Amino acid sequence: MDKNKFIEDFTSIFDEVEVSEVTMATEFKNFEEWSSLAALGLLAVIEEEYDVALTHNDIKNAVTVEDIYNIVQNQK
Repeated sequence: MDKNKFIEDFTSIFDEVEVSEVTMATEFKNFEEWSSLAALGLLAVIEEEYDVALTHNDIKNAVTVEDIYNIVQNQK
């Protein structure tokens, strides 16, 4: 799974976050746009793009983009 593509997919749920601002170490919950609605958007994007169903606990326990990436990677 390509990390750059994952970052692109991850940032697609935000209107004001640019791909260039995000790395695997980014703490995504610090984004001004982060909300429960963004979390639902993330669940949908991950399921659509990677055929992996994240849980709310997966997102709750994750801190960085890489945390989400690793969860997806482990479920594929």
